[in-house]
Order: sequence, then structure tokens, then C-alpha cells
Amino acid sequence: MISGERFSVVYRLSAQNRQEAYAKAQDICIEQTVEFPAELIPAGLIADHIVGRLESFEFIGSGFYRIMISYAVETAANEFTQLLNVIFGNISIKSGIWVERLLLPEVLLSIFRGPRFGRGGLRQLLDAPERPLLHTALKPMGLSADALAELAYQCALGGIDIIKDDHGLTNQQFAPFEERVALCAQAVARANRQSGGSSIYVANVTAAPQQIAARAKFARDAGAGGLLIAPALTGYEAMRLLAEDDDIKLPIICHPAFQGSYVTGDGGIAHFALYGQLARLAGADATVYPNFGGRFSFSRDECENIVQGTKVAMGSIKTIFPSPGGGISLDRIPELLQVYGKDVIFLVGGGLFKHGPDIKENCRHFRNLVEEFSYAEQMVL
Repeated sequence: MISGERFSVVYRLSAQNRQEAYAKAQDICIEQTVEFPAELIPAGLIADHIVGRLESFEFIGSGFYRIMISYAVETAANEFTQLLNVIFGNISIKSGIWVERLLLPEVLLSIFRGPRFGRGGLRQLLDAPERPLLHTALKPMGLSADALAELAYQCALGGIDIIKDDHGLTNQQFAPFEERVALCAQAVARANRQSGGSSIYVANVTAAPQQIAARAKFARDAGAGGLLIAPALTGYEAMRLLAEDDDIKLPIICHPAFQGSYVTGDGGIAHFALYGQLARLAGADATVYPNFGGRFSFSRDECENIVQGTKVAMGSIKTIFPSPGGGISLDRIPELLQVYGKDVIFLVGGGLFKHGPDIKENCRHFRNLVEEFSYAEQMVL
């Protein structure tokens, strides 16, 4: 009935003293499993195996403690939604608790496919075996489907690898989903034929649950090369189902819309776990997040932690690309290349327009910057 296999979660707690922190840790063990008065928990199976088990407890300074709690794998019921519930269900409503890292055994990891492509598969698809990849978003909202398609065409001619819908483009009347997707996919295909490139258009399928699969299949049939989804809006299970759908077989890009409170409040999920581990487990091939020094509040350390989360060992789950964005200007690319190296997808949106009036030439400049970096690295090696 109980295998004895357990998975663990590393949490960070804020507390005024050791006693308060220990009480919080004990509360998590119960709240995330049986949610039952401690003194009434039945002895035997439930007390010994089902209730969370405090495995380690340490003071890390400045009013913070780091703990590790293990849970029986059976509590997750072989379901992604229930796994998330055990990791951070009820305690997400309590303050001063952060999920830092997941430690999942192969018996649990093997239930989930994770990314279909991962870093290696995306590089092969985009015919870019070494260099950093380039990513842009079609902006601004309010353009017609024809105008967005022309923009996609120019970006593809300029050498951008991934040209995606902005996350706010869904099915508005000025650029309806089916019209926009069909035109943009055709435009990128036409640019590839002219340039010999391998750019892909990525359609935003963030929508109501009953619409996601139909939009994804329409995008595939129209020639889209990938799908964008914001799992905090749709649910992580929706993204996982898209990634595992053998009728679709397209790369998945995870967008951070609606995730801000997870990482910026008094409690939540650490950048490493949210943008790295959870995105991978739910099938994303690339994870978009706000870059440090842009218009959002992420620090350099937090962004570097995301990178670590995208590649930390997780059994057979593939590594994925970090894709920093959110206010990156082209003049910062040389600096950011020193931070991220080659295994990154730079997302530059508005910054492409600020560089000059010719969007195609701006894209070529962007491409030249990363190719020069790759060449210089090869010369060093």
C-alpha cells in the first residue's frame, strides 16, 4: 500500500525565534497532508508515513530558517495538480513560507514527460547548435493581424529565431486568433523561404480550459512552430497536457503572467523552483522571466538562480532554456552575454524598436551581437 518512497521539499521560513520556526515546520507537515488535529492523528500508517516528516532544520541568519520536509509519494496520487497541492497548497495562504527547491525521486519524475524538446531539441529545430537564441514578441496590442504578420515577416528576415505573440494577444477583435495565427505563420514561412532561415512563429494559446486544445491544434495546422502559454492563468496541468499531446508535438514557451505574487510577497515559491523546476516538470521548453535591471524587480542573483533551476539534475526531465526579457535593450546584450553565456534565449520586444526605425536591420544587429559572442568564445576554446 505504501512503497516507502518519499519526495522532499526545501522550504525557507521567517520566524522571530527557533521555537516559532519549529512550530511552523511541524504545522507544514500536518497542513500539507492530513490537515487534522495533531493529537487525534491515528497511530500506524497515517502517523508514520502519510504525515509530512521533518528531515532537516537549520538557522540561516537574519530571522530565516531552512527546513526540508519529506512526503510519501503516494500523497501526490500520480497527479501533477495534487503534487503542487502537497508542495504548497494550504500553506500558500500563510505568510513567511517559501518553497525553495524540489527533490523528487525517479519513481515520481518518471510519471511526467517534462519538456518534449528541451535545450537540445530546440537548438536542432532552430538550426542553432552553439549560439544564444533570439526571441521577440509581436507588439503593440492594437495592431491588425496584417500588421502583426508584416512585423513577424521582418523579424524573421532579420534573423530572430522565435517570434511569438505578445502574451496579451489572444482573440481581440482587432487581431482575431485564427486570422492572426494563420497570417503570422505564413509570413514567417515566407521569410524562411527567402532567407534560408529556421525561424518559428509561436502562437499564444492562453485561454479558457475548453478552448486551449482547439487553439493549439489550429495553430499547429496553420504552421505555427510553437505555443505560448501562461500557466498561472490556465493552470500548470493545461501546459503539461499540451506538452505531452502527441498530436501537437510543438515546443512550449512558459510565460510568467500572473505569477508575480509567488515570488514578490511575504512567502511564495523561489525563482529557482517556480521558473526552473516547476516549468520543466510541467513541460515547458523555455521559461520567460523578467531580467534584472529591466522594468521589473528581479535581482541578478534571482535570475542566476532561475538559470540553475533550468538545468539542475531532475532524472530524465530535460534541461530547458532560460529566456530573460522585460525591458532588455540591445546595448545591454554584450553585458548579458557575459552573465548568461550561450545557453539562453534573449527576449527583446520594445528594445528592438528603440534601436532604430528599421526593424529588420535592428534584428540583424541583434543577431550579429550574439554571433560575434559565439565566435569569440569558440576562438578562446
